[in-house]
Amino acid sequence: MRLGLAGAALASALAIASCGVTADARTGSPAASGDGVLRLGLILDSTGDSQYLSDAQRAAVVLAVQQANAAGGFGGKPVELLPPESGTDTGAAAQRLAKAGADAVIGPTDSSRAPAAIDALRAAKIPLISPANTAAGLSTYRSDGYYFRTAAPEGAEGAALVELARRGGAKTVAILHQAGDHGKAEADGASAAAKADGLTEKGSAEFSGHDAGRAAAAAKDADTVIVVAQTEGQAILAGVADAGVPGSKLLVSGDLLGHYGSALANHALEGARATVPGVFPTPEFQAALIEHAPGLTDLTFASEAYDAASLAILAAGAAKDDGGPSIASKLTAVSGGAVQGGAAGEKCTGLPACLAAQAKGAVDYEGMSGPIAFDSHGDVTTARYMVFAFGADNQPKRDGEVTVAR
Repeated sequence: MRLGLAGAALASALAIASCGVTADARTGSPAASGDGVLRLGLILDSTGDSQYLSDAQRAAVVLAVQQANAAGGFGGKPVELLPPESGTDTGAAAQRLAKAGADAVIGPTDSSRAPAAIDALRAAKIPLISPANTAAGLSTYRSDGYYFRTAAPEGAEGAALVELARRGGAKTVAILHQAGDHGKAEADGASAAAKADGLTEKGSAEFSGHDAGRAAAAAKDADTVIVVAQTEGQAILAGVADAGVPGSKLLVSGDLLGHYGSALANHALEGARATVPGVFPTPEFQAALIEHAPGLTDLTFASEAYDAASLAILAAGAAKDDGGPSIASKLTAVSGGAVQGGAAGEKCTGLPACLAAQAKGAVDYEGMSGPIAFDSHGDVTTARYMVFAFGADNQPKRDGEVTVAR
C-alpha cells in the first residue's frame, strides 16, 4: 500500500534512516537462536484507508499456518500464529509481538507505518515481511537486512504501464504524474522503462490539483498518454478527456481505477486501461481462503500475505532454526533470489508442495502472487499486474495481466 496521510513523516524518516552501513541479516550466517517453536506475528491496519484490506491478509496467513501444521508443523511442533496486532502505533504493536516471542512478522499494509515496525523489529532481530508496502524509499530504509516485501515497489508499475504502451505499438509516450513522492517514483520508473524500450517521451509533465487537463492538452499528440495519480481520480480523468485525449490512448495507474459510469462523459474512457498490483487469485486459492473466512469479498493482497507467511515458514525450515536471524538469512534463498555460492533450489508452487520438496532439499518458492526472488534490498525482482480495460460505459473489466522484471 502506498503512502498514506503520513507521507511527509515517512519521507523524513527515510531520509534519516537510509544513512550508514551495517551488517546485513539477509547475507549472515547466524548461530541458532530459536526455542524450537516457530511463531508468526501479524500487524494489521485497523484505521485509515487500508483498514478494509486486513481481513484478506489475516485469512491468507491463517491458511498458510494451517497448511504448515497439516504437513507436520516446524520440527514436529505446530507453527503458532500470535494474536494479530493493530492500531495506530505500529512501533508499539511490533514491540508487543517481539515480547510475545514472534520469530517473523507479516505486515503492515500502509507504507507510512512500515518505518516504526522496521525500527522495532530490527532492534529485536526479527524479520518483517510486508505483503503490501510499495513506497520506493523503503528499499533503502535501514533495516539491517530484516525487512522484506512481497509487493513490488511503486516504480515497477510505471514500467508495467510502459510495457502496455509498447505492446500497443506506441513509439512516443507522455508520462503525466501527480505531484508527490508516489507520482514521481512511478513516473521515474516509467521514464526509465521507456528509454530502455526505445520509446520517445513527448509532453511528459507533473501536475497538481485539477491541472491534469492542462498537462494532457500539451501531451495529447503522443501515441500513448500515461497518467499516474493517487487522488482526485474523477476530476483528473475528466480533465484529461476534456483536453481531447481519447480513451484509446490512455493508460492509468491502479489508484485511478474506478467504476466511473455516468460521472464522466459517455465514452470518455472507452479503450483506456489500468494496471493494478498483484494477480487475481486462482479459484482453488479463493476457495481455500473463503473456507477460513466465509464473508471475505475483497482479496487484495491476500496472495502476497500468503506468500509472506509461506516464505517465513520455509526459511525456518531451510535454517533448521526458528530464530529471527536464521529466518532472515534464508529468506532470499527460499524465494529463489540469487545467493552467493548457493545452489538453485527445486521450483515449487504453494506451501504444501514446497514443504514436501524441502524435505528432500533446497526449494525455490513460486508464490500465489508469482515469482518472488528477493534482491539485496528484500524486494521482489518480478512484478505482476492485473490489467483492466474500460468500456464505452466508463466501467472497467479485467483484461489480462502484465509482468515486468525489475
